[in-house]
Amino acid sequence: MNTVVTALPYFQERAERVASAINAEFIHYHSGLFSELYRTTQRIVAIMAIGIVIRNIAPLIHDKWTDPAVVVISPDMQYAIPVLGGHHGANDLVYLLQERCGLTPVITTATEATGREAVEVLANREHLRIVNTRSTRQANASVLTGSAKVYRLPGPGMVIAGSGVSFLVADGPYSVGIGCRLGTSADEIVHAIHSACETAGISQEDIAIYATGGIKTHESGLLDAVRTLGRNIIFLNHSDLSEVAPPSQSAASRFGLPGVAEPAALAVSVHHHLILEKQIYGNVTIAIAE
Repeated sequence: MNTVVTALPYFQERAERVASAINAEFIHYHSGLFSELYRTTQRIVAIMAIGIVIRNIAPLIHDKWTDPAVVVISPDMQYAIPVLGGHHGANDLVYLLQERCGLTPVITTATEATGREAVEVLANREHLRIVNTRSTRQANASVLTGSAKVYRLPGPGMVIAGSGVSFLVADGPYSVGIGCRLGTSADEIVHAIHSACETAGISQEDIAIYATGGIKTHESGLLDAVRTLGRNIIFLNHSDLSEVAPPSQSAASRFGLPGVAEPAALAVSVHHHLILEKQIYGNVTIAIAE
């Protein structure tokens, strides 16, 4: 995880000391630096007034799943304050600054500030990935009120749950969307997935989740294929599949859908970027997103 420490010229010596303590790179602060770092740096530490940092990053903020963690250290070297991405690395970073530099962490995320563990923190601790990231607002609200529970299902099995339930699966950078004709065999689907991974240049071990449309819940070949691969599949409803416009035309338009394989892969991905647009292998269509 790459980390950059920056500071105004008056605080350079302190910033270099902090960078050394947490194995980060020090870069002199200059106009436009945050724009340069924002898409390439996972964690940014700034020793300056918090207002300077906020004014710089405000136009750059996209979403908490892709934005970097940003921490401000007060110029008197007393406090470390997560400004952005508390649940996505910033809180962990201020605890590291506490341990290595003796700074006082100022935690403001509601779950941690009240002694509870957010969904994102649980996922990170157990090396899991949250499939339906939009669920975390409701799930964390339930954590705050004490009504949220954690259910561990070894599987195989199926889970039917409401919108406020977060699904955590074994972590991996890629998601695969699958479309198939009625009655397609498991062997044909597994072969199609293998071919798609080979075309995309990725390992099947790097796939965190498979996804398809809800209409496929009774496709035994599809269920057997995913079971054979030892992974999980999520069935998405029409509204989930319709949220993202895929780049390719699809025969699913006759069912009022923009597609199946590409929208499904994008819907359960983190960065919502296709690394393999849909490919047709006989009766199976595969798309891969990261």
